[in-house]
Amino acid sequence: MASMAALGAFRSPATSSSNASFVSRSRLSTAPRTLSFSASSLSGDHVVSRTITGSRQKERTPLIVSPKAVSDSKNSQTCLEPDVSRSVLGIILGGGAGTRLYPLTKKRAKPAVPLGGNYRLIDIPVSNCLNSNVSKIYVLTQFNSASLNRHISRAYASNMGGYKNEGFVEVLAAQQSPENPNWFQGTADAVRQYLWLFEEHNVLEFLVLAGDHLYRMNYESFIQAHRETAADITVAALPMDEKRAASFGLMKIDDEGRIIEFAEKPKGDQLKALQVDTTILGLDDERAKEMPYIASMGIYVVSKKAMLDLLSKKFPGANDFGSEVIPGATSIGMRVQAYLYDGYWEDIGTIEAFYNANLGITKKPVPDFSFYDRSSPIYTQPRYLPPSKMLNADVTDSVVGEGCVIKNCRIHHSVVGLRSCISEGAIIEDTLLMGADYYETEADRKFLAAKGSVPIGIGKNSHIKRAIIDKNARIGDDVKIINNDNVQEAAKETDGYFIKSGIVTIVKDALIPSGTFKDFAPPEKQCCKGHFQFE
Repeated sequence: MASMAALGAFRSPATSSSNASFVSRSRLSTAPRTLSFSASSLSGDHVVSRTITGSRQKERTPLIVSPKAVSDSKNSQTCLEPDVSRSVLGIILGGGAGTRLYPLTKKRAKPAVPLGGNYRLIDIPVSNCLNSNVSKIYVLTQFNSASLNRHISRAYASNMGGYKNEGFVEVLAAQQSPENPNWFQGTADAVRQYLWLFEEHNVLEFLVLAGDHLYRMNYESFIQAHRETAADITVAALPMDEKRAASFGLMKIDDEGRIIEFAEKPKGDQLKALQVDTTILGLDDERAKEMPYIASMGIYVVSKKAMLDLLSKKFPGANDFGSEVIPGATSIGMRVQAYLYDGYWEDIGTIEAFYNANLGITKKPVPDFSFYDRSSPIYTQPRYLPPSKMLNADVTDSVVGEGCVIKNCRIHHSVVGLRSCISEGAIIEDTLLMGADYYETEADRKFLAAKGSVPIGIGKNSHIKRAIIDKNARIGDDVKIINNDNVQEAAKETDGYFIKSGIVTIVKDALIPSGTFKDFAPPEKQCCKGHFQFE
């Protein structure tokens, strides 16, 4: 399990003892808000807002906190009052059009892209929420949301956590109105357009998440650190080495973990100036030397009052959290804290990142991200499929989803999605097969054969290497999909494929006829006209 430490409230101890306590800094002058939970004799517990008032103090009362209270370890202890299930609203941002993930996003929203054989990307942040006791969740999306709506309605029933907590997972699609005729213009604008709905929930904080990241995180520890540091906003941060840092938005913090500067993909001297002593954040001396930078993960805990103030009053025209709202909050004196996440995290925003993240689950002996963690399971839609059937198949270093039929073929270092059908003699290497949405009957197959078409799945004696095969693709017999010439970029949608970063992607519902050899070489190197060679 990835370890975590709160950045904001805690100073690294002078000794090496891990049991030393940390002392939080003085509270800002604003009075803390709490929720009061009183039992009702009518219909369960009611949540009542209550504001604690009193004389303004110049300094906060010191708060002693055990490191275990803010660590995402097996010994992690959180004791949040009020309870997260009733005091936090999760907001998952579905992202834009997903152009970098095209053609996987041609017919689906980015959070609905299949992952790991059985799952979809949206299952990651939703499962993290449920495992962290956050049961009120909205998913904001704008493009191709039909399959996402269908998946969420089937996977996550209403009243999660019981009627007392009134849990839900709901999709909020972009909409136009007389007051706001525009679609979502960015992450902050998406939240702003539904602020009227979020404001109705009697919660203390909004947990703002991205829908296209792969990681496992305990949000309760994240929220606890936010409350204990009395922050207006808390930003989840990754430790970075210099090689990776130049590709991310970086932050600089003071010795209290308070964010004082932002820079987007800095270079040269600007990059050097953003180095921080990450021992302040809880890293040991050795790792702190290797990781002298911190990058924003695009994950935030925002106090409700701060969110309403920032989006409605302070920055009503800001469209993006990372580049506008968060730096703006810092500039006007709001308390913006950093919170260290020192575990596996991948932004699945490109075809290459998506491919590597999927194939990474086959890594030996332990994958970077495991779907086999019983303490923090990943939930998804129950499909009630039969076990996969493998007949004389040679399958090595691979993950196979539910309901597959694999016959006398060879599969190595690949992920095989649910309902995949792979015929005799096929070779699948370093490939992600997304599978199929349905089974074809024997009558369907006979009908297709009669008109010279191809059934869903991989045909006999076909060879596929370093590719992504989207759902319901029909790959005929004796087909070869191998990028021998290492072509990096190609867009041949009418032929049923794209190449990005050297990875061949066969589009959803594509038909590749039997006997086809995909020749990805430039035209001057192809041995015959067109884009296919026939052996």
